[in-house]
Amino acid sequence: MAKYKVDITGVNTSNIKVLKSEETIELFKRYQSGDLQAKEALINGNLKLVLSILKRFNNSKYNLDDLFQVGVIGLIKAIDNFDLSYNLKLSTYACPLIVGEIKRYIRDNTSVRVSRSVKDLAYQILKYKDEFLLKNGYEPLNSQIAESLGIEEYKISYALDSLREPMSIFEPIYNDGGDTIYLLDQLADKKEKNKDQDMLISMKRALNKLKERERNILMERFIIGKTQMEIAERLGISQAQVSRLEKSAMNSVRRLIK
Repeated sequence: MAKYKVDITGVNTSNIKVLKSEETIELFKRYQSGDLQAKEALINGNLKLVLSILKRFNNSKYNLDDLFQVGVIGLIKAIDNFDLSYNLKLSTYACPLIVGEIKRYIRDNTSVRVSRSVKDLAYQILKYKDEFLLKNGYEPLNSQIAESLGIEEYKISYALDSLREPMSIFEPIYNDGGDTIYLLDQLADKKEKNKDQDMLISMKRALNKLKERERNILMERFIIGKTQMEIAERLGISQAQVSRLEKSAMNSVRRLIK
């Protein structure tokens, strides 16, 4: 299990104290009465929560010491805004704030520069998702986000994708014990533009001959811009199954337009 340990410079992570529920409640009462030492105890007693979240970023190119400091900022914000009347555990309330703080740090330090308006829209979407999650306990659907923000649904994926860290198109992203799915398998080739009207007509005819499920997958993937994971969640199947259906549909289209 040692390989899952998060090492932070100057912090003995194995000796970090974890507060009990009763201790947390008592410290919050003291802190809300103006006791700043209680706040410090709350922070120190929840550092393992930050470390547990950092495990998912362990393969990141970013320095874990930096991410730890950023995560602690998210923890402090959670402590400052937490109220015992929420009837939630501090960890439940703090996790989205810590993750959000780390992701914002990573986005702001990416080497890729995107349009300010696209980036602002992405931040609006993320803010709405965070607030919705805290209020309802689950993430909103894209249709709910689009309706609340008054935008087209396809813009959600476009905006959020612009904030992702660049990765190799040959990066393996899924393996269910069979064929490995690479990022390249999920990318549409937009370099070649179909200028031949006959080809466009042939493609439309081919799409109409597909099974409804395969046709819908292609439309959602390459027109709306959804990921295989999003389609899989909607259909209630695995991402690997969506990938196979997508490849089968593409092969059918190629055969039909020959």
